Amino acid sequence: MKRGKQGRVAFCPTRKPLRVLLAACLWLTAFSAAAHEFVFKDMYGQEQRLSNYRGKWVLVNFWATWCPPCLEEIPDLISLHNAHKDTDLVVIGIALDYSSSKGVMEFAEQHAISYPIVLGTHKMAAQVGEVDALPTTYLFDPTGKQVGHQEGAITRDNVEEYIHKK
Repeated sequence: MKRGKQGRVAFCPTRKPLRVLLAACLWLTAFSAAAHEFVFKDMYGQEQRLSNYRGKWVLVNFWATWCPPCLEEIPDLISLHNAHKDTDLVVIGIALDYSSSKGVMEFAEQHAISYPIVLGTHKMAAQVGEVDALPTTYLFDPTGKQVGHQEGAITRDNVEEYIHKK
C-alpha cells in the first residue's frame, strides 16, 4: 500500500466496489423498512390503496367463507370498522379460496359486512405478506408501516388495546 504525504494510507481502488455494495445494502435496508404499497379493487370496483388511508390504521384481514375462525371474528371486525372508520382505523377484508364471487357477495350482504371486501388470490395477497393460514391479519400504522401480523382470529378488543398503546 502506498502512503501519502501525511502518512495516511492512499485510496485503494479495490475498496470502491465494497463501498458501492455497502451503500446499496444500506439503501435496500432503508427501503425495505419503509411503508410498502398495495392496491386492490373491492367487490364494487373501488380501489383500495394503502396510501389512500395515510393517517389511519389499516387492518387487512384475509379470510374465507368456509373458515370457522374467520366467521367468528367477522362481527368484531364489523364493529371495529364501524366504530373507527371515520376517525382512525379501517378494515379491508380479502376473501381467499372462494368458489364464486357471487357467493362471497351474498355472504357479505347476509352478514352485513360494512368494510370493503376484495375478491383476492394468493398472488394478490403477496402485496401485503404471506398468508399460510386463514384467517391472517396484517396491521399497518397511520404512516403505512406494517406493525403487526397474526395468523388466527383476532378481536376488536385486542386491536383497540394495541393501537391505543402506540
